[in-house]
Amino acid sequence: MSMHVANGRWVVWLSFLVAMLFQIMPLPDIVEDWRPDWLLLVIIYWAMALPHRYNILSAWILGVMLDIMLGAHLGIRALSMSLIIYVVVLHFQRLRNFPMWQQSLMIASLICLHHLVIFWVQFIVGTAKFDVSLFLPAISSLIIWPWVFWILRRIRRLYKVR
Repeated sequence: MSMHVANGRWVVWLSFLVAMLFQIMPLPDIVEDWRPDWLLLVIIYWAMALPHRYNILSAWILGVMLDIMLGAHLGIRALSMSLIIYVVVLHFQRLRNFPMWQQSLMIASLICLHHLVIFWVQFIVGTAKFDVSLFLPAISSLIIWPWVFWILRRIRRLYKVR
């Protein structure tokens, strides 16, 4: 195994770690509901860029880790992230060719689906109440997606991640 391939893997997993830190970082109450889904955005980017390497298993592992860090029911985010990444990997070529505004809209709809799946499972377990603020992270993720895409693309090209 060459250093080139190994360095690429470390760069991707480091980006996952940074996204996870952004995901669990405490925020003031006024902006907490608007927190973008950093980890899901980063997983979506890498699943679009390298679907043969970062796919459903990566999303499931990171989802379980996020459930553990958040103290949530184990597997809820793993299930939801795996479902979202399945859709992304299934249509990665189409998503890559969309203009940025269309990509952002698709990402926002996938994040809405992510939150709906989490709500649905929590509702079945009996710990959830529906609130419109459930969809606020989709709006902030829609706005932030072009920058996440641009930064991760530059990192991928700079470190020649393949």
